[in-house]
Amino acid sequence: MTAPAHLAFVWHQHQPYYPDDVARENPMPWVRLHCTKDYLGMALHIKEVPEFRCAINLVPSLLVQINQYVEGRSDRHLDVSKMPADGLGAGDATYLMDNFFMANAETMVRPHARYRELHELRGFGNSSAEDAARRFTERDVRDLQIWSNLTWVHELVFERDDDLREFREKGRHWTESEKEWFFKRQRELVAEVIPLHKELSDGGQVDLTTTPMYHPILPLLWNKESAHEAMPGCPLPQYTERYEEDAREQIRRGVEYHKEQFGSPPAGMWPSEGSVSQAILADIAAVGVPWIATDEEILAHSTNGLVSRDGRGHLKNPDKLFRPWDLNATLPNGEPLRAVFRDHAMSDGVGFNYQRMDPHAAAHDLLGKVDGIRRACEDANGGRPCLVPVVLDGENCWEYYPDGGVGFLRTLYRECVSHPTIQPVRVSDHIKEHPPTDRVDRLFAGSWINHDFYIWIGHKEDRDGWDRLHETREYLKAEEANGADPEAVKKAWEELYIAEGSDWFWWYGDDRSSGQDDLFDDLFRRHLRNVYKLLGGDPPANLDVPITNAEPKQTHTLPTGFVSATPTGRPTYFEWVSAGTYAPGNDRGTMAIVTEGLIREVQFGFDLTPLTLEDGDGLFCLRVDTNDRAADDLAGLDALRVRFQDPEGVEIRVTDLADDVPVVKVIRGGKTSKHAEPRVGLDRILELVVPLSDLGVEPGDPVHFAVEAVRGEASEDRAPREGSIRLECPTADFERERWQA
Repeated sequence: MTAPAHLAFVWHQHQPYYPDDVARENPMPWVRLHCTKDYLGMALHIKEVPEFRCAINLVPSLLVQINQYVEGRSDRHLDVSKMPADGLGAGDATYLMDNFFMANAETMVRPHARYRELHELRGFGNSSAEDAARRFTERDVRDLQIWSNLTWVHELVFERDDDLREFREKGRHWTESEKEWFFKRQRELVAEVIPLHKELSDGGQVDLTTTPMYHPILPLLWNKESAHEAMPGCPLPQYTERYEEDAREQIRRGVEYHKEQFGSPPAGMWPSEGSVSQAILADIAAVGVPWIATDEEILAHSTNGLVSRDGRGHLKNPDKLFRPWDLNATLPNGEPLRAVFRDHAMSDGVGFNYQRMDPHAAAHDLLGKVDGIRRACEDANGGRPCLVPVVLDGENCWEYYPDGGVGFLRTLYRECVSHPTIQPVRVSDHIKEHPPTDRVDRLFAGSWINHDFYIWIGHKEDRDGWDRLHETREYLKAEEANGADPEAVKKAWEELYIAEGSDWFWWYGDDRSSGQDDLFDDLFRRHLRNVYKLLGGDPPANLDVPITNAEPKQTHTLPTGFVSATPTGRPTYFEWVSAGTYAPGNDRGTMAIVTEGLIREVQFGFDLTPLTLEDGDGLFCLRVDTNDRAADDLAGLDALRVRFQDPEGVEIRVTDLADDVPVVKVIRGGKTSKHAEPRVGLDRILELVVPLSDLGVEPGDPVHFAVEAVRGEASEDRAPREGSIRLECPTADFERERWQA
């Protein structure tokens, strides 16, 4: 009988340590809001299907903050939420206007009629926070205080809680007493999170795993020069001293805090950001962690390419990826430390692609891929089941699913447990039943993102952050050696360990943005300043100077002139030299995608030149570049769709992409426009030219669109991956006005 594929999900739940314990302030609400939505909801999904097995990684810095909320601690957002609606000061009202719509507008604001009204009343892009606040009545303020929290409650909670469901159905004009009831209920929901995870672990459904205490990049703490293993030419910070003892302490404290919370050691470990090196393994093994997880590219580079993917994503020696491995480190019980390596294509599918599919089709697609892996491995495995690790963020992707991921997860979990050739497992159970037969002698130093540490040390801002950390650490060591008060020293080390967390460095540089980069930068420097304050010293002036430029990261450029393109499919530089450009990056700052998409670049613009207007109409022009020849790369698609959010309900759809002449049509309001005259060229690139009148666009109108590659029911790629490319149709005087400016 053929062995089933063992599907091992590892959901990573993580937040950095936001509170400033010296000032007794917390500027960020994310732990609290994710508790009532993702941490509680993900656990309830698992509880719904008792036969389902997986792992949940709970970062200790997250658990500490959950416990603080249960004990009654607050944050700035919660403080303003609880204020009487008629009692907000000017600063509080401004904060409300700026921070109470922090949710995905498409899935968490617009579906709720009252929250959508308030969002429109706020007038983003047209009104300052101060001006908007003047338009809000007392009822508006109170409803916003509630909706900005209520939208962060998971749908499964409403299904089981009649009172809360009735409260949401009311939708508007709540009273102060009703608001007070809601925030009491919110705190009760937060208090369920840790006990529910313990229940799932004690019942054998879930492996609970951990991460070093404050989520540091262990290899960089150990030795910053480890960055050179994957990036030989990467500049390093000015100070390159090693903090090996800090790495050990972060590991030890993370494991000990997990034991305190759950009464048993962690089942395994997800080293922060999947960051590993051979040097850190002995200390992970020394605290008894039986297995770790990281990315497939780490295995590829640790085995000289034994496991690797070609340009189309096909795996070489798949059976070697889909199994656990022994590492060159030994636990106290004499067993080797083990490792599993995540399939990053499937992990990215859940995180970035399935949200755009029918949820049932998405679940079936994932299970189909797992079964395909089973077939690919069965001959080489000799009757042993393959292990398919899918490891990803378990909190941030769901706000991009129209229903919060409920349909996808319910279908996936229920059909997985009844599937004839797939079995959901805990990693620890698979390793116990099928111990590794292969060993990695030396583990490559890298992370789950591009097998390197670029995000945390590759930008000048990162390196400046490391230098400020080092200077503060040297001050702390000197004060400790000079006999500073032991209790103050202990608190100062706590602040330093917090500052060693990976998240502060995640937001430095120009490749991602939280929209609050300046606040994350301030928190990092605040933790370092606290070291000096706790020890009676004056923080140096450079800790008052922002490290980040705090400039919004633009996902695309805008056209600088008109585009005069003839759609031949053959690239001509001067036709597109003035076009706007989108190149895939990390549009969703909290998460990173590591699989290379089909679409390499999108260029776009308008042709309102006199020669074109003589023929009667301006043109919308679009160019799509893929990783190789577009005619070959797009041939397997069912369609390339240019979908407009503005003008609403308009789409340009290109089909028959394998033919010499693809078919292109314009769809408006769900119907094909019979009189439209779009043109397409497909060869090295894909070029589209569409009259503006076919799209219903006039000069001055907003034009918001995205390009999506579709195969069957699956979204193969999208540009941009989130949101839309946003620009305005220019007038015929656009170029002349730019020259005059």
